[in-house]
Amino acid sequence: MVADLLRDLCSAIDSPKQTRGRPRVPLADATFCAVMKVYGGTSGRRAITDLRDYEARGLIDRAPHYNSVFNALENPLLTPILRAMVEESARPLREIETEFAVDATGFSSSVHRRWYDAKYGRMQSTTEYVKAHAMVGVRTNVVTSVEVTPGNINDYPLLAPLLKSTTARFNVTKLSADKGYSGRSNVEAISAAGAVPLIAFKSNAKADAPGPWRESFDSFRNDPDAFYNAYHQRSNVETTFSMIKAKFGGFVRSKGPQAQRNEVLCKVLAHNLCVLVQVFFELGVEPRFWENGTSALGEPYVPMWTQNLPERSPWTGSRKRGRRPCHKQAQSQPELFG
Repeated sequence: MVADLLRDLCSAIDSPKQTRGRPRVPLADATFCAVMKVYGGTSGRRAITDLRDYEARGLIDRAPHYNSVFNALENPLLTPILRAMVEESARPLREIETEFAVDATGFSSSVHRRWYDAKYGRMQSTTEYVKAHAMVGVRTNVVTSVEVTPGNINDYPLLAPLLKSTTARFNVTKLSADKGYSGRSNVEAISAAGAVPLIAFKSNAKADAPGPWRESFDSFRNDPDAFYNAYHQRSNVETTFSMIKAKFGGFVRSKGPQAQRNEVLCKVLAHNLCVLVQVFFELGVEPRFWENGTSALGEPYVPMWTQNLPERSPWTGSRKRGRRPCHKQAQSQPELFG
């Protein structure tokens, strides 16, 4: 059923017109194969057996070479398509989901970053990871909006765009988030969307002038037990991340940043399809896609995390005494820097 649902989603994808060269794999088939390769959790070579089975079932025209699947994951055109498919796969549950939660989680990779620590005078290494920021429905654990960023991107500024994407298809009545999203601008954005903000307050939070922040703070201060009972719905977003990582792995196989971003989106889309299968049998909801048109597939992709970032002024402070500049440290360690 997952393959059949994915085929229905991919049927709306139009391939770019080709004027020269060898015939390419249709973009719809490339998207289908990339998602089902991630769904299977195997390497590219082992996934070919499943792709040949999908060809025999008539879900794709022909099973491509595994390098073609890798090239599809590296294709930047696939990112907006996968995001639109994640959002469309959640649309059939718009009558069920009214309360939501937002959070972020990391997916590790096999790529390592090395740097020279000027303070301690030694080389250090760490594993790079990608971050998935998601808004989920607390009843079915479906992901209604997602954004994949580098691991060092802050969670706070992504709540507003995730909420905007969700409210375009769902009636949001409550939104839960942890202290990482606690701030006046987020509370005001949730209130402006007609929802009740359930964001945990930091220890230094104070009441402000009358407004959404003051109302939320007063409700928390007057009846904290009722607040935390409603706020506990936020744990469902952690359940969603656990479901994704348990089924499809908490790591990415791809090496390039573009392929890593697309691979995480494939994991989220595969999770949504599994949720639809479960809801079909338990609640009798029939998945129907693209009832409002396929315009979302053609929208240009502008990463949410690159918008509304504060401008950084140049640092004018003086260097601490007793510490040598980094370039002198580098000159003293030729075997590390070449």
